[in-house]
Amino acid sequence: MGIACVYTRASCGVEAPLVTVEVHLSNGLPAFNLVGLPETSVKEAKERVRSAIINAGFEFPMQRITVNLAPADLPKQGGRYDLPIAIGILAASNQVPQQALSQHEFVGELSLSAHVQPCTGLLPVIVASKKADRKLVMPIANRHEAELVDYQQVYFASQLAHISAYLHGQDKLPGIEPGAEWIHEQEECINTNCISDVIGQYQAKQALEITAAGGHNLLFLGPPGTGKTMLASRIMSLLPPLNYDEALEVASIHSVAGMNIKPNDFFKRPFRSPHHTSSSVSLVGGGSIPKPGEISLSHKGVLFLDEVAEFPRKVLDCLREPMETGEVIISRAAAKLRFLSQFQLVAALNPSPCGDAEKSRATPNEIKRYLGRLSGPFIDRFDLTIDVPKLPQGTLTQKQTNNETSASIAERVAKARTLQLQRAGVLNSQLNGKLLKQTGGFKLEDLEFLEKSVNQLGLSVRSYHRLQRVARTIADLRGETNVDRSHIAQALGYRAMDRLLNRLNQS
Repeated sequence: MGIACVYTRASCGVEAPLVTVEVHLSNGLPAFNLVGLPETSVKEAKERVRSAIINAGFEFPMQRITVNLAPADLPKQGGRYDLPIAIGILAASNQVPQQALSQHEFVGELSLSAHVQPCTGLLPVIVASKKADRKLVMPIANRHEAELVDYQQVYFASQLAHISAYLHGQDKLPGIEPGAEWIHEQEECINTNCISDVIGQYQAKQALEITAAGGHNLLFLGPPGTGKTMLASRIMSLLPPLNYDEALEVASIHSVAGMNIKPNDFFKRPFRSPHHTSSSVSLVGGGSIPKPGEISLSHKGVLFLDEVAEFPRKVLDCLREPMETGEVIISRAAAKLRFLSQFQLVAALNPSPCGDAEKSRATPNEIKRYLGRLSGPFIDRFDLTIDVPKLPQGTLTQKQTNNETSASIAERVAKARTLQLQRAGVLNSQLNGKLLKQTGGFKLEDLEFLEKSVNQLGLSVRSYHRLQRVARTIADLRGETNVDRSHIAQALGYRAMDRLLNRLNQS
């Protein structure tokens, strides 16, 4: 009889819990039993492992083989368990030494010819192995993910025979060379789109700067062809690059979703722009094996919804809770998974079904029905709603003056964000009521003015706090310690949607 234990890791959202592969060989009729809540893709490992062991030149034991994947209550799926199962069988049959296994973790799918195939979602595995301080043997095709973590005890394999030689001490497996330039520097992650490409629309540009500085949500409201989509894409050139920990969080989510982040793009903030035919599952995440949706893939970046009124209302309302909490929890019978989703929402909307509310063929009631596709609570989540009007005649041919570049605006944005983090530890958009009172720098009479304005506009208490956060960001961009009435008045000026709805209600 022989028994061996091999360590590997499961996939559970962006977590990678430890799984112990226990292999027991006993006398009896030849059989291969796999237990420990394996799904179909894991059960099929029996045939892949058998062929891989034989084709690699090893002897497949003609005994009763029992493989247990512990813990037994954790669902296992995918081909990542092939390699640890094969190593466990070889160790239990004394074809590889067992003493080296306790300091190693193995992950990878095996082909019938004993090649080690790549797997999806290995970045959380590498991070977890680094925390546990164990050596990790993984497919060489997943090398790009290991380079993002820069863990020196990761080793890459392409053949089962090479791993056997490594465990016997007869050969070495390639790893990450110490001191290698594994990630390009942050200055190389500059967006080529410049805000100076946008002609006119100075108020919209100013709102875009405030949005980038405070991490706010923004809605562009205007007829077709006025530059709403172009403006939204320029926000990426204003945002600072991610720091290492943030970039690793983002890369882990993309890895679990089966999407690879190149080292060149490691520090870039994600920009996601789903089509309006997207379902709630594609936006929020889910599926039989839960995967992150668009809101999680835009974590620490921007989610842009173009033609937002064309999205189904129930799909948009699914975004309301994640926008407040910064995370989405997907519950299934087998598991309850949590994905981070701290994103900035930028949306574009035509003010009427015909495109232009001023010269529209639609009646006020038809316009109200069209805008009614967006629920009040969803609109309430936007800190700024900005009019993007048609340009006056002659603007396109006139010489542009005061056309600032993205680089100069990005410098002000970076300074404002640094001020916010030093003052409260979070960006202004994430300030709760208590932090607003402590660090806001508001005078009582100015807050009374704001409350009166909110009541006249018929806004909610949530809007009252959102306006304070926007006013705080405006003050930060000007480098002022306290918020005065001019900042509040400017914040109140960025409520184009409220003005449009009030005008429609009066007509």
